[in-house]
Amino acid sequence: MTKRPNIVLVLADDMGFSDLGCYGGEISTPHLDGLARNGARFSQFYNTARCSPSRASLMTGLHPHQTGIGVLTNNDLPRGYPGNLNGRCATLAEMLKAAGYATCLSGKWHLATDMHTPNDTWPTRRGFDSFFGTLTGCGSFYAPGTLTRGESDASAEALDPGFFYTDAIAAHGADFIAEQAAAGNPFFLYAAFTAPHWPLHAPDEDIARYEGRFDEGWDALREKRMERLVAEGILPADTTLSERDPTQPAWTAEEHKAWQAKRMQAYAAQIEGMDRGIGRIVEALKASGTFENTLFVFLSDNGASPEDLPQFDVETFMQRADILPRATRDGRPMRVGNTPDIVPGAEDTYSSYGRAWANLSNTPFRFYKRWVHEGGIATPLIVHWPAGGFADGAILDAPTQLVDIAPTILDVTGASYPPPALGRAVAPLEGRSLLPLLRGGSLLEAPLYWEHTGNAAIRVGRWKLVREEPNGWELYDLAADRTELVDLAADNPDIVADLAARWQAWAARVGVIPWDVTVGIYVERGQHPSLAAG
Repeated sequence: MTKRPNIVLVLADDMGFSDLGCYGGEISTPHLDGLARNGARFSQFYNTARCSPSRASLMTGLHPHQTGIGVLTNNDLPRGYPGNLNGRCATLAEMLKAAGYATCLSGKWHLATDMHTPNDTWPTRRGFDSFFGTLTGCGSFYAPGTLTRGESDASAEALDPGFFYTDAIAAHGADFIAEQAAAGNPFFLYAAFTAPHWPLHAPDEDIARYEGRFDEGWDALREKRMERLVAEGILPADTTLSERDPTQPAWTAEEHKAWQAKRMQAYAAQIEGMDRGIGRIVEALKASGTFENTLFVFLSDNGASPEDLPQFDVETFMQRADILPRATRDGRPMRVGNTPDIVPGAEDTYSSYGRAWANLSNTPFRFYKRWVHEGGIATPLIVHWPAGGFADGAILDAPTQLVDIAPTILDVTGASYPPPALGRAVAPLEGRSLLPLLRGGSLLEAPLYWEHTGNAAIRVGRWKLVREEPNGWELYDLAADRTELVDLAADNPDIVADLAARWQAWAARVGVIPWDVTVGIYVERGQHPSLAAG
């Protein structure tokens, strides 16, 4: 009998569609590139446009609204989402643990409203035998908030001057692999990196390796990425590059070119550091003799982030101690913001890389994280399994999404759904196994759906109906116009009506709460409506 495959699921945070080398980027990602060129790459795989909803969908095989996490982890009961994983879903860890797998989360959870008191929405209570990581959504890479080991505070571990969160996530994951392989146990590792989410933190030597790499600026680099995307086979040769974000200046008009280049250098260094950590996990698989029979999956939780810092005024922002330390570990004040006097990378800085560079990261698409146009939801997906019997180097173009990951892993491992003796009823899985596609076959066409903060979309075959809240529906033929440049809604009212009706039926079925209801909750509380988005 063939031994059951191990599962390694790796998630990046806020990484754009074309940042990896094997997806056209300038960033050095040799470990992921190697897995991609010896495995399979997907060109039309989709997430949910935002952090917590993507993690909820990835973990459960359901749409995020079904899990209780429609926005982020805010508790908006009784009329809104609870912001917690509810009891009507099962996690991959629960599924695989019931099938005899050892289970580990190393990294970010961000699926619990209460991040300080262990409860039924913590990873240790949702199937993970081992947990080292953070419960909050983002934070310092030098001293991350809510750092936890098991169910105990692990913040003292970050006092080590050599601590860096990306490296720590990789180390814990590699140690777990070595331990379980030595014990002869099949294992499931979920490595959820926080890179390259802001803040832009990276060692000086990593940033220095990118000196000069981005000096051409976002306009020229977007064109070069487009050429490489076509050369890699990720996009057809007739794909049109969208224009630069109209809110951003041409590179030739940018006043602070040197500082802007440093921002992108720091972002690139974050991704290279994550790739190096993935290399450490791969080496642990090889050293333990489990590499050939491990299904390795890599993707990002949403498109690149255009978010500015501070998100509110500095004092309000700094009240979120789980996100932003008030001082460095050696007592220096934090320097928060995206201004030329703050060059990112060091522990005392807290910056993001800005909308123009996010536009580069999402080449060739428009829009970003939070939107459900292609720039918000298109992610790289790399799948590697040498013993799995699928073609090395394949590029797969079928439209697929997060709800397909859990059925695929269940198909590969033979685990049952729902897990036996779970003790609660759970919703049926929403996706389908990708294994036939990976082995050279085809998938039955299935409609794909999205909703996040009022932004909504449905894709059926070549047609995508999409809206940016509070605007009306737009219609695109993605077979001819992947970058969503020519709105065909006015010429195809019947298609618009049909797809809109199908989207509405889906929204009612999975429990989408209208965005104006969620916003109204915050207005009634006397809070600014923007806080409804988390």
